[in-house]
Amino acid sequence: MRQLYDAYAPSLFGNIRRYVPEKTDAEDILQDSLIKIFSSMDSFTPKREGSLGAWMRKICVNEALMFLRKRKRLSTMELLPQLPDDIPQEDDPPPLDGIPPAALQEMIQSLPDGYRTVLNLYVFEKLSHKEISARLGISVGTSASQYSRAKALLAKKIRSYTSQKEEK
Repeated sequence: MRQLYDAYAPSLFGNIRRYVPEKTDAEDILQDSLIKIFSSMDSFTPKREGSLGAWMRKICVNEALMFLRKRKRLSTMELLPQLPDDIPQEDDPPPLDGIPPAALQEMIQSLPDGYRTVLNLYVFEKLSHKEISARLGISVGTSASQYSRAKALLAKKIRSYTSQKEEK
């Protein structure tokens, strides 16, 4: 078990932090996830190489989503699409060259909860908007809107970061 923890805990913690930026909350979620993983390890059946990590990541993501639901952070997602859209959509995404991964992660973590959650599920978990809507209890349109707004806001943050670096 120790080898499994040493091999996977850092990346699982990183996955959780994508959804829950507060470090202490993410640590608690990791602990709960590992308890769930270790207690149900006998029910895991490997399907292919790498499936153990994917199975563990799925448990961690589910725990993070449950945490957000309990905290009511996802309950306002239906309201966000009605907000005025002051974030211009641009055709070309900004280049990520020269942006440290930690800075990019911080930008993602600073997104509103709904935006960040949908962005993570769509980009990192590779779920469709239909799957996201079912998982979060929101409409497909809300999922797509949240993703679009998250991309636009993230692009704005990246451009701001890049222009600040160029000024220095």
